[in-house]
Amino acid sequence: MSWQDYITVDPNVCHGQACIKGTRIMVSVVLDNLAAGLTPDEIIQSYPSLTRDAIQSAITYAAELVREKVIDLPV
Repeated sequence: MSWQDYITVDPNVCHGQACIKGTRIMVSVVLDNLAAGLTPDEIIQSYPSLTRDAIQSAITYAAELVREKVIDLPV
């Protein structure tokens, strides 16, 4: 699975934020829900247009972004 199959960025949709293709559900919303402790099944209950693959692609997309940018953390 490639995250590019599930995620799109369109300047005319959600102000150009990364979204799950075919929806207005931002990747950040999916990640925020996961960070809050929701399971993929709970997220899908709230957003029925999502699939487990779409949720996994959001995680994969985030992991790729983190590899690309170095953030200095306080010691």
